[in-house]
Amino acid sequence: MSYGKAVPVFARAGLDVNLRNVSALSTRRLESTVASTRRNQSAEERAYIDCAVPKTDVQADLIQQNRNHVPNKNKISIDFEQTKEAYKSKDTGELLRSLIVFKLCSYDLLVDKNKEIMDFSKKVLGQKTFERVMKMTFYGQFVAGEDHQDIKPLVRKNQAYGVGAVLDYSVEEDLTQEEAENKEMESCVSAAERESPGENHREKKYKAHRKFGDRRGGVTSARTYFYADEAKCDQHMETFLKCIRASGGSSEDGFSAIKMTALGRPQFLLQFSEVLVKWRHFFNFLAAKQGMEGMDVLEQKLDLEKLQAHLEKLGAKGDFQSWFTGEKIGSSGLETGQLEPLLNKFTEEEEEQMKRMLQRLDVLAKHAVENRVRLMVDAEQTYFQPAISRLTLEMQRIFNRENPVIFNTYQCYLKEAFDNVSMDVELSRREGWYFGAKLVRGAYMYQERSRAAEIGYEDPINPDYASTNQMYHKCLDYVLEEIGNNRTANIMVASHNLDTVKFTLRRMNDLDLAPTDRKVYFGQLLGMCDQISFPLGQAGFPVYKYVPYGPVNEVIPYLVRRAQENRGFMKGAQSERELLWKEVLRRMTSGEVFYTPA
Repeated sequence: MSYGKAVPVFARAGLDVNLRNVSALSTRRLESTVASTRRNQSAEERAYIDCAVPKTDVQADLIQQNRNHVPNKNKISIDFEQTKEAYKSKDTGELLRSLIVFKLCSYDLLVDKNKEIMDFSKKVLGQKTFERVMKMTFYGQFVAGEDHQDIKPLVRKNQAYGVGAVLDYSVEEDLTQEEAENKEMESCVSAAERESPGENHREKKYKAHRKFGDRRGGVTSARTYFYADEAKCDQHMETFLKCIRASGGSSEDGFSAIKMTALGRPQFLLQFSEVLVKWRHFFNFLAAKQGMEGMDVLEQKLDLEKLQAHLEKLGAKGDFQSWFTGEKIGSSGLETGQLEPLLNKFTEEEEEQMKRMLQRLDVLAKHAVENRVRLMVDAEQTYFQPAISRLTLEMQRIFNRENPVIFNTYQCYLKEAFDNVSMDVELSRREGWYFGAKLVRGAYMYQERSRAAEIGYEDPINPDYASTNQMYHKCLDYVLEEIGNNRTANIMVASHNLDTVKFTLRRMNDLDLAPTDRKVYFGQLLGMCDQISFPLGQAGFPVYKYVPYGPVNEVIPYLVRRAQENRGFMKGAQSERELLWKEVLRRMTSGEVFYTPA
């Protein structure tokens, strides 16, 4: 199926929007840079430092309000070291469990062998005793419960202390590495490639490689789905639907997370991503020819007359302006035979698989609207991400007209993160829909770096942690300014980094953004960084925990990654353990050892 035929498939699949221009670097992104006006540049990037914020006074001296600087403006600051307030939602047993689990996670031997240790424990203790021990330790720390009913007490308790939930069903298949590689190769290789394996059908970044077929390798904080068949994708959709209903039933302001690789054959995401990236490269080439190489992406505005003259020199023919209005997207553009078709043909079955993936997305988005739940689309590997972001943007165009329902995820360890954020914000402004974003640092760094080096393409990751922090704050500052300007953008600051949280509070003060505006959200994982989440929640900020749930045996892969993540986290952040000990000692000396949350 040519790309020209793919367009009506989107419409038939239920995404009721004109997707003729789906391929051209998200062509409307191109329109946003072609002979267009732009608002003033965002504020200069602020220094990455602890924010010096004034002290203020609310519940239990947690927050104070300072009205001395600007009349009628509440300056907000939070003291994240007041342990009595930070841990008032926890009984002493929960604090001790956190200390034990975090300490165990700091031992390399235990973390490296934790799956083997758990398997051995299960054999020795028996299933029931093993599950009881897990619920007293790792499972109890990081997982809310086995099903929707089981998680309700924890979700309600957190809500009582101002912390909402992003429900996340964390069950994964327990596949061997070989099984994962086989599934990946089968689902990412098209029929055309199998028929002529010697031909170079795709750019190497967007081809399946067996060595990296097990996408779980080097990933510490993200679930991984492998395509089995369409029935399995339907099961995943039903699971996501249950999460949406549970989120709607437990909160008036809930989130539910989905992963696009759970909903269809990843071959489509690979090929679609390659199409989008080729268009971006083509546009950058044209911009460079007009002397705009190296400029910010929103400053690159093509002069159509110069563009036409240049393309005619290359031997192109036709109405070039229509390329940027979606009228001829999907053809090769040049009639010289020099450019290959942007999307190889699909078989009839592959076309049906693509349609079903789009239909599942449409069902989930509509269900989220009906249940008044925001839908968070998680980020994935860079060879899938252009397609994931593009499809998420199409859902935003449809469903974010009156309020932010669909949230995209931006990984700030990527070199292109700011370009992606700024283009999508600009697009939302011009088209009149609500921009919704979750900012993360990223979950696939080691895997992405290794894959790029091995296969031979440019490393997409920022060179170091400092540059990733800088990128995160640059993207965050841009969106915060957009919120300050027109109040239609929304952002979740998904970070365990206290400096980033303080940076956000300072910029909110600068921009006169209040917690009650409910435009800036905060997010952390369940069982981690409670000293950040709960003070924010009690201060009136919309803050959420990612709440995993599922049967004990089936969430072990998730627990393995939590242990791996906490090893590095706890080695580099002693402050959380120190605060936990401080609160335990305070309770012991003040006669509150048996404290029970209200």
